[in-house]
Amino acid sequence: MNPTFYAYGALGLAIVCEVAGTSFLQRSAQFTKLVPSLLMAGFYAGSFFFLSQALKSLPLGIAYAIWGGLGIVLTAIISVVVFRQTLDAAALVGIGMIVAGVVVVQTFSGSMTH
Repeated sequence: MNPTFYAYGALGLAIVCEVAGTSFLQRSAQFTKLVPSLLMAGFYAGSFFFLSQALKSLPLGIAYAIWGGLGIVLTAIISVVVFRQTLDAAALVGIGMIVAGVVVVQTFSGSMTH
């Protein structure tokens, strides 16, 4: 199979692990709860491992933009759905701009082969 396919798979796993780690960071109550704190550390370690695997085939700037952008969007969704936090109009517009930026990078960037 194509190495780029595996790179995007690893990047997807890195994003999922980062979002899970951030969710457990919220549950850790400023590191006062042991199990959520350990899960947070494990998921963050997994996220960086999978990101490093993605970087074998993807340029750093592109991979990090996708990792960070999608991580922000998914974390915002989890904050609303799981933690019952609210997002105002400015937050939604900003998140929309992040999504648009990731789409522009993926669609129009000549920095990598698609």
